[in-house]
Amino acid sequence: MSSNDNSDASLNSLAADLAGTDISNLFGVIDRDNVYGLNLTVPEDAKEIIKPWNEREDTAKHLDSSVDDQLIIHIPFTQNVRIRSILLKLGRGEVTPRHLRIYANHSTIVDFAEAESTKPQLNISLLEGETGVTEYPLRVAAFTSVHSLSLFFNDSVGGESSRIYYIGFRGDMRFTKKDVNSRLEVPAPHAADAAISDRVTNKVGGQQTTAR
Repeated sequence: MSSNDNSDASLNSLAADLAGTDISNLFGVIDRDNVYGLNLTVPEDAKEIIKPWNEREDTAKHLDSSVDDQLIIHIPFTQNVRIRSILLKLGRGEVTPRHLRIYANHSTIVDFAEAESTKPQLNISLLEGETGVTEYPLRVAAFTSVHSLSLFFNDSVGGESSRIYYIGFRGDMRFTKKDVNSRLEVPAPHAADAAISDRVTNKVGGQQTTAR
């Protein structure tokens, strides 16, 4: 991670502490209506655990696995994002899943057999006994341009069922040069104004392509 990334992360953390919010939380770019899960007792509960930051400790809404302790949650985003960490609040005791496989941009994973045969971007051993939200850092290089994630939870303590209360992510949105240019375009009725607009657009577009 570069010194600029460290500086940005520190500023985000400080601002979040001061404001009582988490400005790096990616809740706003999750396509919540299209979140779905496999092997859930109530299929609609998949989107219920995608909550805003201020509801992360709420336990009224949660999901449980169905016939065994395995479950998959597919989470699409409305635009490409860079993901730095995943935030989880899990069930406690017998229903705590102890293992998570994360697949990036594998929207074709439709069953557990396919998940088992597909190499994930990351395997995580989950902590047991946590009462609040736990943050698990990710290898940023593997999650730099993500449009969807599939999360495969399994291996619960009791071996029969898994429960999840909250899933969230920290990171940032990945604007393309075209996106940046379109946001900066303004009407330029005079040639002089158009030249200034072009210079500003080119400068910002150049900065975007070198960001890491």
